[in-house]
Amino acid sequence: MAKQAGIFKNQTFRLNAPTAKKVLLVGDFTNWQQRGIPMQKGNDGVWMATVGLPMGSHHYLFIVDGVWRDDPACPLRVPNPFGGQNMVLHIA
Repeated sequence: MAKQAGIFKNQTFRLNAPTAKKVLLVGDFTNWQQRGIPMQKGNDGVWMATVGLPMGSHHYLFIVDGVWRDDPACPLRVPNPFGGQNMVLHIA
């Protein structure tokens, strides 16, 4: 599904990483690590960020204390050119 300009939906990303010092959300919607979105840590150790995204498919990952990490809650993944996988989120 192609991205549709002008139609945005808020999407909350979460990652359980209680010992992490810094977590960034990166993806095709941030030009990957060029503009990572800082996530906020809750008292329960879950990091969260809410982002308005256009409808369509989005690839993303987390950077936790400088290390690229998958989203264990995301069941849809595609290979990336670095030998790993990107998480895929569909917004309809």
